Amino acid sequence: MSPSEHDIYEEHVLDHYEDPYHRGPLEHATHSDEGNNPLCGDVIHIDLKLTDDGKVQEAWFDGDGCVISQASASMLVEQMEGKTLEELKNFSADEMLALFGPKLTPNRQKCCLLSWRVLQSAVHSPINGDADTDDNDGPHFGGPSLGEES
Repeated sequence: MSPSEHDIYEEHVLDHYEDPYHRGPLEHATHSDEGNNPLCGDVIHIDLKLTDDGKVQEAWFDGDGCVISQASASMLVEQMEGKTLEELKNFSADEMLALFGPKLTPNRQKCCLLSWRVLQSAVHSPINGDADTDDNDGPHFGGPSLGEES
């Protein structure tokens, strides 16, 4: 790769970091999830608004972390708008790394793939869907629930 190509990639990454696409919360999201990389502290939250026929109408992210984690999240939500649920589920880790551009070390690949992992789990995390209708499906910690403490 020539130095000019390298500069273009770096500029593309910095553009997404400094002026991210759809950063912030999404009102009326239908799907949402958050994840982190405990080794470096990167955090990504993704909100999706899916249409009734399963297309991504809007995708937003928020988070904290390194340039790679935040820029890749911006690139990913921009790329996923208009895609079908099936296209989201089939979008691979290798495709995510290719979307990002510059070659990364294995440790830095984890930063890039954090948003991809969160997107994959957000697809299965409806906000007002069947998963939230039955409180008995959630984790149980033993002891009284908040409703029983009176």
